[in-house]
Amino acid sequence: MVVWGRLHPPTFDRLAAPTLRAAWRRWTTYRGRRWAALLADCGLARENHHTGRIDAPRVLRVRSATRSIDTLRVRLTRGQDLTLWAGRTETLADAMRAHRVAVTRHRPGVLTVVVERQMPFTLPIPAPVIPAEADAVDLAALPVGGGRVRPPLHPGRSRPSRPGGRRHRLREGLADLGAPARDGPAIRDGLVRVHVIDLKGGAETHRGAPLFHRHATTPAEAIAVLTAVRDEMKARQAHMAAHGLRRLDVSPETPLDLVVIDEMAMLTAYGERGDVREALRLLAEILTQGRACLTSVMGYVQEPSKDVVDVRELFPTRICLGVTASSHVDMVLGEGARERGALADEIPGDPAHAGIGYVIDQRSRLPIRFRACLVTDDEIDELVARCAPPAPPALRTVEDGEAA
Repeated sequence: MVVWGRLHPPTFDRLAAPTLRAAWRRWTTYRGRRWAALLADCGLARENHHTGRIDAPRVLRVRSATRSIDTLRVRLTRGQDLTLWAGRTETLADAMRAHRVAVTRHRPGVLTVVVERQMPFTLPIPAPVIPAEADAVDLAALPVGGGRVRPPLHPGRSRPSRPGGRRHRLREGLADLGAPARDGPAIRDGLVRVHVIDLKGGAETHRGAPLFHRHATTPAEAIAVLTAVRDEMKARQAHMAAHGLRRLDVSPETPLDLVVIDEMAMLTAYGERGDVREALRLLAEILTQGRACLTSVMGYVQEPSKDVVDVRELFPTRICLGVTASSHVDMVLGEGARERGALADEIPGDPAHAGIGYVIDQRSRLPIRFRACLVTDDEIDELVARCAPPAPPALRTVEDGEAA
């Protein structure tokens, strides 16, 4: 084992280290008198009046996929439930000298307990490499969190389409527009058209403007963009109905229309009343009907309440980055998300923790912590230089005439 770990650490960490680490922690921490005494001190075990022994919940399984996180399956003793353990998570974390503890119900009488020993993601994750060809781009899973969190823009062939497919995304907190766009060859080859709405004057998005099919920086322009996307969606619906199609495949003739809205509150709450009503009407129409018509929306917001984002529930996939209030976590990720361990309000706001957030795993319903990729200005410039789509023929003629 020592020789293996020294000669080839990557395979050792992937194949052997989790099993060895789980066995060691099971025998030293999660069983015997030490485990029973810890639970008794936290009010999760009690003394048997007949035998004088402490009846403590038993650990059925230990998984240690990383050095910082242990996942336990714990069988409850009679009279205990999830609510009791959820109220003791902070006490457990302090008793175990852990960063945090989260619990959720696995099956009747068994809980899943996640022990996070220390804050992960101590280093920023570099931006993914730009693929050389569009064939290498998987629109069903664009990388956002270093390959771990991959919410889809379009169901694609790798993931069959189904009602409620997770295509529209709402991100709350500190936003990063650059990482999903690193798969730029699809934009260059006309498979994806990006429509960007930035009502902060375009200050944060102007660097990538050559990549955009449309770029709106005023409320009037934003409504015009949403109207054009809605009209294209309606035209595709008519085409599908005429040809008996249930969905479309991404191609240069029917590209994926991706609408990116930075600081969505300026469009849905804080603008002129007439503009807000029209924007909400168009957004609701696109979000409810765009799935099969290759229309997807990515919204970024800092205040996720219903008063600010009235169409919040129409975004099936939601990502919560660092927030300032604990109530924001449940607003974004769903009721009870914070109790299950999505402590987004406790993420420090310094640059060392930028890009760390949570997303709900659709299978286990447990919050998954991830770190978004860091995309620098130089990398955005590289993306523009390599993947900006060619100008339309009419515009190219005008430009050539001006140059002459």
